[in-house]
Amino acid sequence: MSEKEFKERLQAESIIQAVRSGGKGGQNVNKVSTKVELLFNISLSVIFNEEQKLVLLGKLQNKINSEGYIRIISQKTRSQLKNKEDAVDKLYNMLSNALIPEKKRVKTKPSQTAKLNRLESKKKHSQKKQTRGRKDFED
Repeated sequence: MSEKEFKERLQAESIIQAVRSGGKGGQNVNKVSTKVELLFNISLSVIFNEEQKLVLLGKLQNKINSEGYIRIISQKTRSQLKNKEDAVDKLYNMLSNALIPEKKRVKTKPSQTAKLNRLESKKKHSQKKQTRGRKDFED
């Protein structure tokens, strides 16, 4: 499935509401509903299989409200259509980034030269501290 088709399916499954926006715009702000609020429920989606839904629900649990919806708001522009496209893009990026599998960390050990360098620097530091010792003054 192409990115464009996927975004269209996301938009079809989303609840999109236009509300009045705050901020700049003068009288336009009071008259036109340009702010877009997008709600998407992962559990009710038919785009993803059960395994993908579990991954998304786990990784995006902080962004999901008590009803199970991801809420995305866009009010970048004074155009409702552009804000709707921006909200769908944000949702697409959020979901696609969450589905990228995390790489497992490969444990490594320090090399022999790294160990020797560390011990050498510790010896130098120790010698520097020992030279700062208390001096006995003879009368």
